[in-house]
Amino acid sequence: MKSTYNIEARKRPVNLTLNEDLIVQVRNLTDNLSGVVESLLADYVEHARQQHIAKARTLEATIAVWNDFNTKRGSFADEYSPL
Repeated sequence: MKSTYNIEARKRPVNLTLNEDLIVQVRNLTDNLSGVVESLLADYVEHARQQHIAKARTLEATIAVWNDFNTKRGSFADEYSPL
């Protein structure tokens, strides 16, 4: 799968506050906590990006349906407008 971020970008130290018990448990599973967190963040970013795209497509489809309805039948407001 193609990355949606620059995997060659410089690494930068950051401070995180995490549950101590969780850190103890994860240290028993991996020696590379940074790699695990980076992978999880990449998955989160991709998921959020896909949700944003899906929401935009839904909105575009709704607008298209509404515009089609308006073209074929006119606006609901036309019936009540004094103009």
